[in-house]
Amino acid sequence: MVDLKQYIVDLSKKVNIDLIGFTDCQPFYELKDYLIQRKEECKETEFEEKDIDKRINPRLIFPECKTIIALGISYNITLDEEPDYKLRGALSKSSWGVDYHTVLKDRMIRLIKELEKAMDFKYMYFVDTGPLIDREIARRCGLGYYGKNCSIINDEYGSFIFLGYILTNLEVEEYSSPVEEKCGDCDLCLRACPTKALESPYRVNPKICLSYLTQTKDMIPHELREKMGTRIYGCDTCQMVCPKNKGVEKSNHSEFIPEITKGYMNIEELLTISNKEFKKKYGTMAGSWRGKNVLKRNGIIALGNMKNKESLILLKPLLKDQNPMIRDYTEWAINKINK
Repeated sequence: MVDLKQYIVDLSKKVNIDLIGFTDCQPFYELKDYLIQRKEECKETEFEEKDIDKRINPRLIFPECKTIIALGISYNITLDEEPDYKLRGALSKSSWGVDYHTVLKDRMIRLIKELEKAMDFKYMYFVDTGPLIDREIARRCGLGYYGKNCSIINDEYGSFIFLGYILTNLEVEEYSSPVEEKCGDCDLCLRACPTKALESPYRVNPKICLSYLTQTKDMIPHELREKMGTRIYGCDTCQMVCPKNKGVEKSNHSEFIPEITKGYMNIEELLTISNKEFKKKYGTMAGSWRGKNVLKRNGIIALGNMKNKESLILLKPLLKDQNPMIRDYTEWAINKINK
């Protein structure tokens, strides 16, 4: 008799998925009080499911659910090359290369198709777009443990891993075991966080996290704009200082090599490029989902933080931009440079 769990694991390696684990579909009731507290403290973001029950109960999403399969791929790419332009805005590794939603979804679909050759089953799959808490699923499936920065940390790959999951009516004989946390006394991530969004171990206020701020369309307070530095999309600070990311296995997924950007955006280009040109050149990168104007806004903030008077020639025309958001941030950047 074929061991279904091992069969799926073998198929995952065949389609180049780094991490895989299995858990049941029992609700995550132990998280409910914390999620309610976050809601009461207005720490929810516009990117998450508002119905808390849907965040913790897999069967509200997929009633036939018997097993959840968690999947992960590493995006820990190292690049020595640098772009030749001067006005650079940083992209987090999560937005290097091809959009991870596309890459991981493709791997998951290939896994599902391979499995369908052997059996009929029902399923739903998600990559960062489902209502359930993907990091909790990953923890339960043994992919890693929560770091104090709230990232999932894997012993072999560290925390630079993209997560996805499949809800299915398949049953496996044995589920994975969660991994105990291994941060110990280390608090480097908490001390390094530029905005102190990591309020305490395992607790983050996403509303002041720089990664969130580079994506939100909400008005960013002046003091937080200054903390953004030259970031255009995302923030890797807490992961870069984490000792668990030292000496780990590097990603073998060439899709995440930032061949176009080299890990940076050309801010001068970002301020002048048309929507059509932006989509053509950058449409396949993860950060492009938020649209050109949000990244353009971040480029304006970056110029304000650089405080280089030569940038005024780029900024002044934007005072007449048709988008009021762009005009507002441009005025702030110009005033900051002229101080």
